[in-house]
Amino acid sequence: MIRFIALALATLGAAADCGLTAAAQAVCNHGPAAAPVLARLRAALAHGRFVAYQPTSLQVTNGRVTPADAASIRADLATLRPRFDSLITYDAVHGAENIPSIAASLKFRALIIGVWNPLDEAELNAATDAARSYPRLVVGVSLGNELLFSRRSDPEALGVAIARLRARLPHTPLSTTEPFHIYYPESAAALLGELDFLLINVHPIFQPWFRDAPDSTAAQFVLNVVMKLAQSYCGPILVRETGVPTAPASAGFTEARQASFYRQLRQHFPANSDRAFAYFAAFDAPWRSEDASPVPGPHPEESHWGLYDAARHAKPAARQLPPLTSPPTPP
Repeated sequence: MIRFIALALATLGAAADCGLTAAAQAVCNHGPAAAPVLARLRAALAHGRFVAYQPTSLQVTNGRVTPADAASIRADLATLRPRFDSLITYDAVHGAENIPSIAASLKFRALIIGVWNPLDEAELNAATDAARSYPRLVVGVSLGNELLFSRRSDPEALGVAIARLRARLPHTPLSTTEPFHIYYPESAAALLGELDFLLINVHPIFQPWFRDAPDSTAAQFVLNVVMKLAQSYCGPILVRETGVPTAPASAGFTEARQASFYRQLRQHFPANSDRAFAYFAAFDAPWRSEDASPVPGPHPEESHWGLYDAARHAKPAARQLPPLTSPPTPP
């Protein structure tokens, strides 16, 4: 997850209309072949509970990856399953090849597979194989995380990558993930037209008002962003990343505030088949404080986004979630 400064248009605004002018006609260009799977994604948005997941055994140090092992992934997912039935991943290799089979065995409802590098043929092959092998579980593939924001790609190249994967997986809904403000300009309409569903990152903590604002304000901010984007995009919108780290306390980040933010978010932003949010993230990742970022300086908060710590112990934000009563298998 990469931090960013949001556009002024997406700050508080009025709750009813976000203080924004009416947008142009919404983009509605979705692949018809993917419609049945998109219906399953909509059902998961409305009735499931998503969490963004990276394996606890995955490590990245100075660009060198220590892959996740299958036994650790199974322990991670068994920990999550009572409270979450839907997953969004970031990578399709480095051990993540094991996630679909383990998630299926634990009766997860839905899986959106993340492809970190859409130019990596091995990763594309792994995502393709998973989508074909688990068609009742895999409800989408996301090509890249903040590729445009970090300038690791451009809209044209990303569009080409999406088209290539669509040729392989015509029945699988495709998306990418960017900070919300990337989709605000009218120039984003072409990219929006390539996406079957929209994945966005919306982080109130990077707003200048966050530290002293009530958590209800932060929750309303997330909803305002989604309302704004719904004016220009007609497909399902899933907030992939939003949340509050639980440390360092000196920056105003605590377990209590994380739990309070999510309580407010559930009140302000009830899920339905068109709009929902994922919890970010499943587990703390101590190595991420040293992860590469386009924003200079140390970022200790990056290690503490989890609803569970690195030893899989539930924090208050997780403990306050009631066990799921949704069907244990994909509908």
